[in-house]
Amino acid sequence: MLSDPMTLYKLMNLYMLKQVNFPLTNSQLTDFFLVHEYATYFTLQQALNELAESGLISVHSSHNTTRYEITREGEDTLDFFGKNIPPAIVDDMNRYLKENRFRMRDEAGVIADYYKSTSQDYVVHCELLEGKTVLLDLSLAVPDKEQAKTMCDHWRERNPEIYSFIIKSLMGD
Repeated sequence: MLSDPMTLYKLMNLYMLKQVNFPLTNSQLTDFFLVHEYATYFTLQQALNELAESGLISVHSSHNTTRYEITREGEDTLDFFGKNIPPAIVDDMNRYLKENRFRMRDEAGVIADYYKSTSQDYVVHCELLEGKTVLLDLSLAVPDKEQAKTMCDHWRERNPEIYSFIIKSLMGD
């Protein structure tokens, strides 16, 4: 049994990240920890930062989302120390992942970000993933930051119809 709560929180994060075949967002991990009252928001962020600094997870950030994936070193660490997670907590994590897997996969698979290009316009980059497979990777130049933000927000809501339109258009009617 673990005497240091921070070590337990780190192992719990590694466990959750290993159980899925897609990155988990900061809000998804936070939701689990706060709903089950395992840790405060700030304690969870500290655990995630320490995992990233030690190379046990990789972090991918955009302007509105941070996604985490377990690294090979993280998997090795979990294989060695994972048995120290109490069975009741493993059950809570498994139940949460089972109940929320499809929603979490869909959320993690829709990525939208923007950046300022060298020509002083903005490039909106949108991705649609299924697991780790890229279904659609789209970059569009727009003249200002507000348009870029709006397009990122709309991508989250409208990606299914946009993807369908592109596929139908390219396949011919």
